[in-house]
Amino acid sequence: MRLAPLAPLALALLACHSGSPPTPPSTSEPGATHAEGRPAAAADKLAAATGPAATGSAVTAPAGSAAAPSAAPPAAPPAKPAVALEGTDFIDDARLLYRVAACGGADTPLPAVLSSGDAKVSAKLDKIVEHHCKLILARMAEFRTTYFEKGRAWFDDVVPKDVPKAVVYPFGGGDLLSALVAFPDATEVTTISLELAGDPRRLRTLSPAAIERSLGALRAEIGGLISVGSNTSENLSNQQRNDLPGQVSSFLLGLVAGGYEPVVMRYFTLDDAGAIYYLDQAAIDELDKQAQTTRPRSLKHDWLSPTFSQAFANVEIQYRKPGDPQPRVHRHIGWNLGDAYLARHPEVVRHLEAKGAVTMLTKGASYLLYRGDFSVIRGYMLGHLKWMLSDSTGIPPTYARPAGMVQETYGHYEGAFLESAQDNRHDEAFVALWKAQKARRLAFRFGYVDKDKQAHLVVTRPKP
Repeated sequence: MRLAPLAPLALALLACHSGSPPTPPSTSEPGATHAEGRPAAAADKLAAATGPAATGSAVTAPAGSAAAPSAAPPAAPPAKPAVALEGTDFIDDARLLYRVAACGGADTPLPAVLSSGDAKVSAKLDKIVEHHCKLILARMAEFRTTYFEKGRAWFDDVVPKDVPKAVVYPFGGGDLLSALVAFPDATEVTTISLELAGDPRRLRTLSPAAIERSLGALRAEIGGLISVGSNTSENLSNQQRNDLPGQVSSFLLGLVAGGYEPVVMRYFTLDDAGAIYYLDQAAIDELDKQAQTTRPRSLKHDWLSPTFSQAFANVEIQYRKPGDPQPRVHRHIGWNLGDAYLARHPEVVRHLEAKGAVTMLTKGASYLLYRGDFSVIRGYMLGHLKWMLSDSTGIPPTYARPAGMVQETYGHYEGAFLESAQDNRHDEAFVALWKAQKARRLAFRFGYVDKDKQAHLVVTRPKP
């Protein structure tokens, strides 16, 4: 859960309408531009967007402050071609992962592309995937019973019917599932975390033994996601090294659990103003080529480096219920949300700010929002949340109250789950908040428990 930036060497390859990667002009040429009329300086900044996140380094933004003001939008692009190219669509790979990794349509035959028509290979793959899906679907059935069925009444009662249908989930690594549980009417969900989305193309090239090994690793890496809707940092980091795209597989698993199917899957990056640029095949090929000589780097110094190029950092998956003509959109942005990183790469905050007032979800976020070096994302959240659901890793009263927020507690809370977050003014403020309010029932865990293993949630919203 945390965040990361854009493709390090994406340059102007990110333009959604360009057919081939442009050659970046020398930065010494004043006023030089890349394809789509984007200023060269912006492209060079994208090229530099890489490196480990700083934690605890000096930051100028005060606690609770909003992000730096947005830069002027890029220059107007040239006229669009007769047919607009909206980036390469990986829907065939998404559907393959949906069937094999996420077990969507588990009663249907495996696609022939996996076995290349070899009957022995096909039979072996059938057994491997059947075993995987038996384990996955058993856990998913329990999750659906707890959250989509028994827990549905709680969410329907607590979540107002008029909350914005755009949901922002900071520190939400791999966890589209929880957003679908809490906000089933959402039409747009944005998750942000240190984990990059992942390369979806490898599954069709793997041997049966490699598929079996990767599926086993995936089951371990998704950890508690389909048990309690939460995961560990170690599991999320490990996903970056799996032959299967851990984040994409987790998102597709969320769609299966919610009864949705993918209809479009594209990869993108953000320009200086935070606008989306979808990657076409030429841009992806160039970034793949660069990754062969320059090893991709993780967004945090102790995070495992990805085994795929940064073309696959940010993903957009359009999805819908079968028979529903109107797709919904999930975007995952791989970014580091620490102040030091955002000072150098503020594009994601500009992207989020453009959404206006949104519904927010935060849980299992390692108490990062207590810290002084996460003030920019906290300031964005306080300035744009219309309604927010979180566990105790959300925004503590010490920041929420001065920003004009009210908070309502559910379940029981006696102190932070992680010892490193206990016995400080933020945790003490949360303990006092729970004690000051009447007990409100919460019959299930949704995120972290407290130090006494008690389920708890808090609603944060602007004061009327």
